[in-house]
Amino acid sequence: MKRQLCALLTAVMVLALLLTGCGGEQQKATDQSTFVTLTDDLGRQVELKAKPARIVVTSASFLEPLEAVGGADLVVGRPDSKTKMPDYAKDIASVGKVYQIDTEKVLACQPDLVIINKGMNEKLVDALEANGIKTLVLDMKSYEDVKREVATLAEVTGNPEKGQQLIHDMDDKIAAVKNNMPQGTRRVSIIHSTNQGLTVQLDGSIAGSVVRMLGWENVASGSKPLEKNPDAAPYSMETLVAQNPEIIFVTSMGKLEAIKASMEETMQGPAWQSIPAVKNKQVYYLPQELFLLSPGIHYPEAVATMAKCVHPDMK
Repeated sequence: MKRQLCALLTAVMVLALLLTGCGGEQQKATDQSTFVTLTDDLGRQVELKAKPARIVVTSASFLEPLEAVGGADLVVGRPDSKTKMPDYAKDIASVGKVYQIDTEKVLACQPDLVIINKGMNEKLVDALEANGIKTLVLDMKSYEDVKREVATLAEVTGNPEKGQQLIHDMDDKIAAVKNNMPQGTRRVSIIHSTNQGLTVQLDGSIAGSVVRMLGWENVASGSKPLEKNPDAAPYSMETLVAQNPEIIFVTSMGKLEAIKASMEETMQGPAWQSIPAVKNKQVYYLPQELFLLSPGIHYPEAVATMAKCVHPDMK
């Protein structure tokens, strides 16, 4: 009898140990679970163990897409911006100007994820990662960038279906503009005007991306880019005359009225007057809110705006 009782107790103890071991393994597996793994635009694999609860963004261009995919209540820090500031973000803590993000202000927000604008703020990555904060570097320049980042942000918020619906809606709006537009290519030059002078925008720029989407030809396509800006090329009056564009779009940074007055004075010169776009008064100034910084989820509006410059009777 004693022998049977001992055997029974031993069996119970072994079973308890096995169950404890299994529970430990299950807990370990739970601890190691991953909410989502994403590839950012630096090519890094970014693993998020859980859905972020506190997000800081270094570009205002991320704010509307985040709101559209259900992430407005997650944002605890954003940069200063005179444009692209949705109502929900106006009272959220500032982390500085977009070109001068304050690392201490970012850390004070106690984020578990910082979404960084590629080409501006990558220098923050090492400092933030050293403080145990995950970073995701995203580019929002071209329309393809925007669609990719909408899908990424939707994964971050746990709402991938909202991302796909938004992408579908944007595609439909752009297709509607193109279907309503007279067919045929146009030879286009895109001049970027600032207080520092003029440059020519290439296909990778926002305006260049829209020109390509409309099926028009950017006459500067293939030009050697500036060393510090792969989406722009040096301005040359001689080259512009040789390219002979039918249409000139002007993008700008600074006070638009002052830039417009300066450009119109410059175009009184005989070389400018020899260009078909100038002779035929087909020079158009594009709004900064859509063409200076990424229009983000407003890309369909940017496409419609450019199309209507050339075809004002479009619906």
